[in-house]
Amino acid sequence: MSEDVAARETASEQAFVDKVYVQLEQSAAAAQQLAREGHDRGRLGHEGGLVERDAMVFQAAKRIAQLDAAHEGLVFGRLDVRPELDPDPRYIGRIGLRDANRDSLLIDWRAPAAAVFYQATAAEPHDVVRRRVLRCVGAKVVGVEDELLDPDHPAAADLPIVGEGALMAQLSRARDRSMHSIVATIQAEQDQAIRAPGKGVVSISGGPGTGKTVVALHRAAYLLYTDRRRYESGGVLIVGPSGVFMRYIERVLPSLGETAVALRSLGEVVDGLRSTRHDDPAVADVKGSARMAELMRRAARQAVPGAPREFRVFYRDDTLVLDRAGLSRLRRQLLSQGRRNRQIPRVATTLLDALWRQVKGERGRERGREAFDDEMLGNDDFLEFALAWWPPLDASTVLSWLRDPDFLARVGDGVVSHDDQALLLKSWSGDLAIEDVPLVDELRYALGDVPLKTDDDNEYADHLGGDLQEITTAADREFAGRQAWAPPTHRVEDDPYAHVLVDEAQDLTPMQWRMVGRRGRAASWTIVGDPAQSSWPVPDEAARARAEALEGKPLHEFHLSTNYRNSSEIYAHAAGYAERVGLDADLPTAVRSTGEHPVVLDDVPDLEESVRAEVLRLAGAVGGTVGVVVPAARRAQVNGWLASWQELAEDAPSAAASVAGDTPSGDDRIVVLTGLDTKGLEFDGIVVVRPQEIEDESATGRATLYVVLTRATQLLSTVS
Repeated sequence: MSEDVAARETASEQAFVDKVYVQLEQSAAAAQQLAREGHDRGRLGHEGGLVERDAMVFQAAKRIAQLDAAHEGLVFGRLDVRPELDPDPRYIGRIGLRDANRDSLLIDWRAPAAAVFYQATAAEPHDVVRRRVLRCVGAKVVGVEDELLDPDHPAAADLPIVGEGALMAQLSRARDRSMHSIVATIQAEQDQAIRAPGKGVVSISGGPGTGKTVVALHRAAYLLYTDRRRYESGGVLIVGPSGVFMRYIERVLPSLGETAVALRSLGEVVDGLRSTRHDDPAVADVKGSARMAELMRRAARQAVPGAPREFRVFYRDDTLVLDRAGLSRLRRQLLSQGRRNRQIPRVATTLLDALWRQVKGERGRERGREAFDDEMLGNDDFLEFALAWWPPLDASTVLSWLRDPDFLARVGDGVVSHDDQALLLKSWSGDLAIEDVPLVDELRYALGDVPLKTDDDNEYADHLGGDLQEITTAADREFAGRQAWAPPTHRVEDDPYAHVLVDEAQDLTPMQWRMVGRRGRAASWTIVGDPAQSSWPVPDEAARARAEALEGKPLHEFHLSTNYRNSSEIYAHAAGYAERVGLDADLPTAVRSTGEHPVVLDDVPDLEESVRAEVLRLAGAVGGTVGVVVPAARRAQVNGWLASWQELAEDAPSAAASVAGDTPSGDDRIVVLTGLDTKGLEFDGIVVVRPQEIEDESATGRATLYVVLTRATQLLSTVS
């Protein structure tokens, strides 16, 4: 195919794309006008006008956001089907658009009519003669890539074929610090997973580089398109292994026209908490174990440290006493009726019942129970005692109790060993780690939410679980109304979602599965993972926790078998390592060869000099990002080695570029990461520092190093 034909075809497609962008601007203007009209409706001043205004403004705002997100690479596909079925080409894009006559101008990639774009093959063309991918930068068409799927059809003779195939062009692109949509190059096996049934659990497995993550994100966009009311109202939660990973993927869904999702790393799943620090592997193994659920349950049931152990009051002729043993019985009685915070409305009556049973004197009995209650509730000593004995508790407060060695020893007896207790106590001397977040969540559910109250006589809100008059008394409500607390901002009632997507699922600990599982009790799920890449050392325990989280949901399994990320040379090196150390790895087929074999530098005389030289070499050889993967203990050291990167960049100016992250000064295409930080990421080049130390860091160090060796798309070096 001559350059003239390619230029002519590109210009032809540019004319169509220009037409689409004109329509996009007109649609945006119409949405803005709708928003203005909605605000005008609100000035009508009556309830109907306000409701109509809110609906119009909401819909207009959604459409504006969708149109704004779609500008980048709006049109990416074209189908030429058999002319006897449809004489006009069909264009596929990130969103659907109609022209001024309401005729379809652009088909949304998630629509059923677009499915054939991904499913057609030369073996099964599905009436498609030619499939074309438009490569665009913004609104400019920079090239086209064609596949002739039905060469025997007469129409094929009149269709020019340009390019070498869109998939290989996509695979060869330089990586930056964000994941990109593969919407133009989705393959048939990937499309099946994306368009799987909406109910139940879709499990997507496969080895490194098979596109599991990006397929799962496209599935989230597809679900929002097919059942928007359900998933927008209930919410879509996407859980990933780290903040680095979440920043890496955050552009994908907006580029597909979707913004109604919550992206959370494992340290951010619980509303109001954010942790970015991992515990040492030995501590993480303790905190992740399922037995920690029992430890948290016990802690949530303990008497409040420092709370009063006795209450005495004189009433008419009697001295009434609530001693330590009696208070313990009352605490157990209240806890037997439900979660701790949920019992706050019953505290007053429970205490008053115990005190009233001790009233024996004639003067006290004659006055009756109502007078007794009134007098006690007017007694500041009684109220102060009750508030101190049974205060509303938040999870972080109860977790802090476990910092006391005696308290931990008491509740941990038979649950965690003395050595494990020592590890926990040391870890809790600082800020919360990522591994603490599931423990806080466990306590939130063990404690329960503090019942809400209304402005009506200080009564609690409806979700107490029944008729308020039947389960509380006037004394309870008066006592509760005096409590000095405000309802928490983040409540367990607000946790569930309509769909939960878990990436790198093989790494979730049993406690993390319990935490994520609570968000998806009634949800559909998408779960992505590869067991060979697991960083959790007890897979059977995690499997049981996963099964409990997904109990009763139908399972749809999809396996991806083609490695699109690594060159065949890099993946052969990684697969050889996996086989050598005995990993039961899923080994996909790498489809691309570069001729560049990994460089292995052993026993280097000067580690710092060798690392700097390899980073410089890779940064000068590739156009995208270079990851420097180090043992956790060496991260600060290696950052220091590369801190003078600007000096290196002066020797190789082409190595300097600009993105943000945990990066040495100068060329911020370079990022220093630990092995765990690389989960789900990819780089043009990877320099692995002291691979043996990465392997020795934890019980699952071999799996972690295998992951590291599969992160590079073009160049890989190891230095030790």
